[in-house]
Parts: sequence; C-alpha cells; structure tokens
Amino acid sequence: MRIMAQVCMVMNLDKCIGCHTCSVTCKQTWTNRPGTEYVYFNNVETKPGLGYPARYEDQEQWHGGWTLDRKGRLTLKAGSRLKKLISIFCNPDLPTIEDYHEPYSYDYARLITAPAGTKAPSVSTRSALTGREMNPTWGANWEDDLAGAPARALRDPNIVALPEGAAEKVKLDFESVFMFYLPRICEHCLNPSCVASCPSGAMYKREEDGIVLVDQDRCRGWRFCVSGCPYKKVYFNHRTGKAEKCTFCFPRIEAGLPTVCSETCVGRLRYLGLMLYDADKVLAAAASTDPTRLYEAQLGVFLDPEDPTVAAEAERQGIPHDWLAAARRSPTYALIVRHRVALPLHPEYRTMPMVWYVPPLSPVADVTAAAGYDDADADNVFAAIDALRIPVEYLANLFAAGDTGPVRSSLRRLAMVRAVMRAHQLGRDPAVRAADVGMTDEAAEDLFRLLAIARYEDRYVIPPAHAEDAGRLLAQHDLSGCSLESEGGPGMGGDGPAHEAVPGFHLLRREALAREDAADASVAGRDTRGRLHLRVAEHPAPGPLGLAGTGGIA
Repeated sequence: MRIMAQVCMVMNLDKCIGCHTCSVTCKQTWTNRPGTEYVYFNNVETKPGLGYPARYEDQEQWHGGWTLDRKGRLTLKAGSRLKKLISIFCNPDLPTIEDYHEPYSYDYARLITAPAGTKAPSVSTRSALTGREMNPTWGANWEDDLAGAPARALRDPNIVALPEGAAEKVKLDFESVFMFYLPRICEHCLNPSCVASCPSGAMYKREEDGIVLVDQDRCRGWRFCVSGCPYKKVYFNHRTGKAEKCTFCFPRIEAGLPTVCSETCVGRLRYLGLMLYDADKVLAAAASTDPTRLYEAQLGVFLDPEDPTVAAEAERQGIPHDWLAAARRSPTYALIVRHRVALPLHPEYRTMPMVWYVPPLSPVADVTAAAGYDDADADNVFAAIDALRIPVEYLANLFAAGDTGPVRSSLRRLAMVRAVMRAHQLGRDPAVRAADVGMTDEAAEDLFRLLAIARYEDRYVIPPAHAEDAGRLLAQHDLSGCSLESEGGPGMGGDGPAHEAVPGFHLLRREALAREDAADASVAGRDTRGRLHLRVAEHPAPGPLGLAGTGGIA
C-alpha cells in the first residue's frame, strides 16, 4: 500500500446560480496576459449545451483520455507513440480556435476620437489575434442560460448518447425545458492522460498534493497535452509557445488558503479537502473493463483516514500528522465516500478525476404537487426523482458513465434531507427517514449541515505546506527567476512593485508560515488574516504564474 494525499474539490450544483464570478476572478488572477485571451482555467457551462470548447465531451472526435486495448491494458485513446510521432506537426485531434472562439475586443478608440456630430459613435468588434473587424459567432459562455438552445443543445454529446426512450424526455419547449450550471476546472486526475501524452515530460503531477502542473522550462509546445486531456482544460499560449492550465491556485493551497474560484464563489458551492488514496490501486481501478464500474472502482482507491492501520502506515510513509488530521475533517471525503452524494465528471475517460459534483435536484415538492401527490408520502418523494425536469439518464451520462444507479442513490439522499428539513419547518413528522436511504440520523444531520449551513472552516480544510520542506524545495528548484519573465510572460517579475497595494501570494505564504510556528496547523488554516481580499489597485500586482513550473514553495 503506497499512501498519497491529494487536494480534492467538490461542487454542489444545486447552489450554482451561473453568475460567473469564479470565471472572472480566475481569469483576472491567472489568464489576463497576452496570448491567453481565449483561455479560461475556470468556466461555467449551461447544460444541456455544447460546452467549451465546443463538444469537448465527444471523445470519438477528440480522442482524449484512456481506453483499453485488446488485452485489457490501459492505452491513450489518441494512439501509440508512433502515431503521435507521425502526427507531431499536424495533430488532427487538436481543437481549432473556432472550437474555442476567436478572442475579440472593441474599438474603443473610436469613441474617444470621433468628431462632434448628431449621431452617437459606435464601436466595432475587432479580433484580438488579427486586429480586423469580425462578427462573433461563438464564445466561452455563448450558451449561457440556454441561449441558442433550440439550434445547438440537441448536439450535446450527453443527449446524443441517451437511449431513444430517454431522449424523448429532453424537451426544449419553454414550459418544459431544463437547465443547470456546470462549473469546470482542471480535474487534477489520479491518472492524468495529459501527463502521459506530453512528449517532453513538461506535464507532471506533484507528489506532495497531487496538483498537476506544467514545467514551463521543459514545455516545447507540442500540444499533445491539449488533445490528450478529455476535459480540454490544457491551453496553448500562442505568445509564449507554452502550454498552460489550471494550477489549483497552488501558492494559496500551500499557504492553507482556498483557491480563488472557491474564495469568491457567490453560492458557496465549493468544498476543498484532502483525500488519502492507495497509489498502487490506481491503474487497476482505471483499467476496470466495465465503464459503469469505474465510479465504484475509484471509491475503492480512497482510504479511510479514521482507520488506525491507514493512519499508522501514512505516518510511516511520511504523511504529516496535521495532514492526517485534516483528512479526517475533509468535507470532500465526507461528500464523496461517507455520504456518497458527490460523483465524478465522466469517469469513463479513465483519468480518475478529483473534482467531483453533487448532482442537481429539482424541486421535489413542486413535482409531487403538480402530479397530484402529497409529499408527506415517502413513496411519492422518491418516485418524483424519475419525474424531474432534469432526466436522470442525462445526469448519468455526465457523472456515472451512463449508470443511473449512483445518480438515483445520490438524489434519493438529497431528497431525503430536503423532505426531512421541510417537515421540521412545517412542524410535522417527516414521511421519509434516513434509514430509507441507508443512512443514520447522525449522518443525515451531518450531510444537511455540510450542504446547507457549513461554515468557512468546514468547507475549506486545507493544511498548509510544511516549513521544513522549504529548504529541500528551494534546493531542488531555482526560484530566483522565471524563464517567461519577458514582456507579457507569466513570470511578471515576482512580487512586483505593487505588492503592498494588493497582497501577493508570496506575502501570504510568508505570513502563513510565520503563523504556523505559533499556532496549531488547523487553526492556521482558518486564520482569516491570511485570506485574499480583492481590491482595486492603480497598478495590479503581478502574479506568480511563472512558478507553475517549479513545484516549489511560492
């Protein structure tokens, strides 16, 4: 048993209101440089819809992720090394700028320089790539709130994969249409196909916390990582010639702080915590022959931090004691393993994703009332799940490789909690019990508190990196500069002259390490003084993206 720790995220889709605050703050922090105009490390998609880039989920077209060969062994869906070598200068599986969108801006200078007249001047749309006028036809959130749904939504790969009977449930009429929001970041997989696809070895998975990063010094811009990622969360910066991706805000994670998208989320739908897993079981789990068993196989990889045997072995293998304590308090472990309401996104890609989702539950009370049922009857509450506006089969294609069992089980538990709390509010005995869905009353109460009223320190349980590792990491990596500190590059010169106006990640890191010497690690992780407060500065502070290739202390 080889025990490793991984930072994991869970998102509760019932709480996402599609405000895109996470996308805006992520882009302002990480991708506001030339060459990244079309790049969204975090984006929010409306489902049903094509997603971003268009139809990224159709692996018959893009050949991302893993598959099994004739002998049942894992192999990249994109093909062998020989096939990659043949197509190294012409990769047919690479999305084009049209699949993303040609980034554009507006000719604001015309507003300033227009001569006086009776007509108000207007601005034209200009391509950020060519500078020419253009007519936008696609974008990162082009389908927001089902915009253009009648023309495009039925091409959603998850709808195309539905059986004929289930496909009839998907209606785009105003009175019967369904939609929900799906925020997406890099999955930081246990078995990342992007890392395996990289011919230069620039993509790597950090041993200490499982975050997948790009070594900017080693990247040669072959872009096989882009085509190899089935979630299309690796991007190519055409200005620097390097691949870039979501870093899971690792400088903040090292300081015991949540990611920027989590910190600024309006709906408070994101949870961050540690997961312990057996690295020796990952490949066997990913190679499960039945795609519908991949969800259960990945659950079998995770380890129980409350198990004394696991805890003792983890400490023997070098997992810090405070990290074990954080793993026991992990909200992600509770939602994924203990309560089993969170599900992985497209487990059939066999990458073993580590960003999981609590599926959306439409208003069960409204459904039962519309059908003439009384939600005081337990049978009616659970039967309503199959009558929801969001077809269970559609959610199964997203989160369970087409198996409706895990989705129904998750929705039943969510419906139970909702029905019990509704009954308590109305002062009557609940029609359903925790035992009806295989839970104890204590577990149901814990699930309610976690999903409904969890405090900041309960949603984000992130142990800071250890100061004793700083010397080793500094010796391994030269943090004095960055190979991309040229004009417009991600390095941007370290802390920069404006770090006093807006707290930089380096400053937060130093403060967190100082606090760690004087306080318990779990308390240091909850210290509100170390949180990032977004403020407007005259000159924005440069970010530390250049450190993404170091894997060291920020």
